[in-house]
Amino acid sequence: MKKRSVFQNVIICISFLLIFGFRYLPIHTDLSPSAVQLLGIFAGVLLMWLFVSIDWPSVLLLGALALIPGLKFSSILASAYGGSTFVFLLFTFVVTYALQKTSFLKRLAVAFITSKSARRGPWHFVILYFLSILFIGCFISPTVLFFVYYPILEEIAAQLKIKKGDSLGALLMMGTVIMCGISSGMTLIAHAFPVIAVNLFAQAKGVAISPLTYSLYAIPSGLLTAALTVVMFYVFLRPDMHPLTDFQFVSEKSGSYSLREKKIIAIFFFVVFLWVFPGAVKNALAGSAFGALMSKLDSFGTAMPPLIGIVLLSILTDKGESLCSLNDALKNGVSWPSLIMCAGTLALGSALTNADIGLTAWLSGHLSPLFASLGPIMTLLLFTFWAALQTNLSSNMVTATLVASAVLSLSENLDIRFVQLLIINVGMMASYSFATPPAMPCVAIAGGSGYTNPAQMMVYGFGAMLIGVLCSCLVGYPLMLI
Repeated sequence: MKKRSVFQNVIICISFLLIFGFRYLPIHTDLSPSAVQLLGIFAGVLLMWLFVSIDWPSVLLLGALALIPGLKFSSILASAYGGSTFVFLLFTFVVTYALQKTSFLKRLAVAFITSKSARRGPWHFVILYFLSILFIGCFISPTVLFFVYYPILEEIAAQLKIKKGDSLGALLMMGTVIMCGISSGMTLIAHAFPVIAVNLFAQAKGVAISPLTYSLYAIPSGLLTAALTVVMFYVFLRPDMHPLTDFQFVSEKSGSYSLREKKIIAIFFFVVFLWVFPGAVKNALAGSAFGALMSKLDSFGTAMPPLIGIVLLSILTDKGESLCSLNDALKNGVSWPSLIMCAGTLALGSALTNADIGLTAWLSGHLSPLFASLGPIMTLLLFTFWAALQTNLSSNMVTATLVASAVLSLSENLDIRFVQLLIINVGMMASYSFATPPAMPCVAIAGGSGYTNPAQMMVYGFGAMLIGVLCSCLVGYPLMLI
């Protein structure tokens, strides 16, 4: 067990003062006492996540939230462990663990590393890897995408002998999270957050923003954001690329897959199929029996496909043994510290957006009058920044709903094309959540992976967020004027 430093003990003391004493400070604000207490808890736990640990502070967080008037402990636990997100993460860990036990990921990683394009140079490899995420992410949800790539990343790290804590491992892990977020803002396909903003615009204005129009703004913005994020990594992270430069591939015959491996691989891709296909075709096939079936499958959410996968892995056998032992997967295949942290962030996000606490209403009430007095460029920048910042501190859906509603409440005297641009930027930024653990489950998982940590993830995540804000405005505003 790693010995705790004096600095960490000081951080713990400061954090406890913030968590349990912040509400007693003579702060003159129109925030409710519960909101002030919640901000102290958020600040204190965030400090410990950054500098001490991610597991036990997440457990402490649940207890501290229970002390806030208006929040029931049973509801806090339900937000943390009772929702579909926690179950989805747990089940997906098990399914990907089974896949990791096959040779499929090793073969895929070796094929990727040794491809002609990737072998042109280390940064060619990194860019190609990130581009693959951006392309696939245009069509599936960011959390599902992350868990498709997570085991591939781990196998690439194993092949290149990248140790946890190495700068190249940090680059790949942080880049995976950031590219997943960027890709989810580039299209309306299977991405709930921009769809919420676009639908609110359609309801308020009676005019729809088509998926094509949205993508004509969002894809160039996303690609530019991704490119400048890679530049940011190159300039500031300065990763050690020697593992890619020195990698010596020895060609060897891999042979065919065993029957056990074929069954596991088939089950994994069946799970991915259930994640992607029903949502993609349910509208196109509406009215048919098959469309109704797809709509029903899609209504179960993201936790059902890996649940089905676990059942199949347990029932199907090879030589009399289950394809995957659930007991073994729960012990060796689940990153429990990351999962515990993720549960804490789910409860925190629910509290931050709780209507009785009033933080989101306070934020909207104070910022909306400010925006009403600004010119178009500053209005665009500040609304975009508001959406980007809030989505990295709270809920994506609440961000899309709240900020888009604020835009529409001030839109009476604005050009309809400018309002459309504001809404598109809000939808994009609601997806650009990759800085703090409450932002998205994959941020918490990455922070606890060992390849990076919450502090590093926050620094580069906020850096990518700011790049995204500037790119979406610099690309969107000229396009609007055409």
